[in-house]
Amino acid sequence: MKYFKIILSIVALALLVYNVTMINFSNVSDKTSIIAIIGVIACICALLLLAILHLSQKIEKKVKRRK
Repeated sequence: MKYFKIILSIVALALLVYNVTMINFSNVSDKTSIIAIIGVIACICALLLLAILHLSQKIEKKVKRRK
């Protein structure tokens, strides 16, 4: 699970960087820019979900140690 989270994080970061480079800042309402913005938002959501998963696993380990 540890390596799976790391690989997903790297993929999400790579897609985030790629989508940011695809945004045309002079014309944000362009079709490709809107798709890139949606991709950036999706990557941020994926990274947040991975962070929540990581924190929940840390909490689970601490709870198991106390028992």
